[in-house]
Amino acid sequence: MWSLPVWSVSIRRAVEKAVRLTRGFNRRSRSCLYAAPGTIYRISDLELASRLSFFIWSSIPDDQLLDLAVQGKLKNPAVLEQQVRRMLADQRARALGSNFAGQWLYLRNIRSHRPDEDIFPDFDDNLRQGLARETEMLFESIVLEDRTALDLLNADYTFLNERLAKHYKIPNVYGDQFRRVTVTDEYRKGLLGQGSILALTSYANRTSPVNRGKYVLTNILGTPPPAPPDNVPPLDETPGKVLSMRDRMEQHRKNPACSGCHKLMDPIGLALENFDAIGRWRSSDGGAKIDSSDTLFDGTRVEGPVGLRQAVLKRPEQFVRTMTEMLLTYGLGRGIEYYDMPVVRSILRDSARTNYKFSSLVLGIVKSGPFQMKVKTSEDTEKETNKVAGRNDN
Repeated sequence: MWSLPVWSVSIRRAVEKAVRLTRGFNRRSRSCLYAAPGTIYRISDLELASRLSFFIWSSIPDDQLLDLAVQGKLKNPAVLEQQVRRMLADQRARALGSNFAGQWLYLRNIRSHRPDEDIFPDFDDNLRQGLARETEMLFESIVLEDRTALDLLNADYTFLNERLAKHYKIPNVYGDQFRRVTVTDEYRKGLLGQGSILALTSYANRTSPVNRGKYVLTNILGTPPPAPPDNVPPLDETPGKVLSMRDRMEQHRKNPACSGCHKLMDPIGLALENFDAIGRWRSSDGGAKIDSSDTLFDGTRVEGPVGLRQAVLKRPEQFVRTMTEMLLTYGLGRGIEYYDMPVVRSILRDSARTNYKFSSLVLGIVKSGPFQMKVKTSEDTEKETNKVAGRNDN
């Protein structure tokens, strides 16, 4: 008996799915169709299916999700939660881990990062890709295994291939394939010990305590420092004058215009100074032993990257709040506004009961008003009017 080839069946299913989605979007409620711009309304089940699928899978809904949406069952909270958990356990959820990491942590920028070849001749495209992949795979493991968000800072494992393991001087890892590896060095645990983050926050020829401090304040703690004033003098780079990074930063802080912000950023960045500009561990810089101890802006004394990580983990809700805000931004496709903050606080309270499991953050976002509601715009009204006019002309 004659049958369609497999690829033809796949194409047909994709077309059918697209048609069902299109029809679903055209079947909005009449109250929405004639509502004035500025009206807040609940999106349809099919719109919810699409939002959900692009949020978690970065792709169109599958048949199961579409069938539930067509039947009007997806708005049921129990059904919605079951679908979210199913989708997070699916391999397609890797897209959420890698794409969210790329957006939140600026991981995409590593593609254009070019360390000085004369200073770092071993840094090549293979290493660049490996550094990014390590961080992406850590995120993917948090998503697929439904681990606590705090493991992003404190995981005792990472993902390496032979090239990256040699970069970190971790033995007994062979081949091009990445595999899960137990982290034995405390300073390598979590994001603050990963070369991708450490390289992105460095200059081409040296580390930058300022960039690293600003990055942690902004992306990890959610407390970005003020913009620098105009005409900020550069660090002392006098040829033949050997100064440690700490000495140069202390000289820079003597400028009254710079001291305020640098008191926030520098101690954090200096705590990471044992990592060079491409994320390798070192004990000296320019012939001088590195002192990575300092006092944070809140009076906490830290000793190197381990102490910094421990200080951040003492206030887990601050890190998770920042992550939640960024995840909500990712899910909505827009920036967070002041009126979204009650939702963020609610998600944070609920997720604390699960020790901040990743699924609790996603469920909180998916069940929230900002995710399930929409504001009617004048552009929506114009499009709908044109559609109606077009049908009347036919």
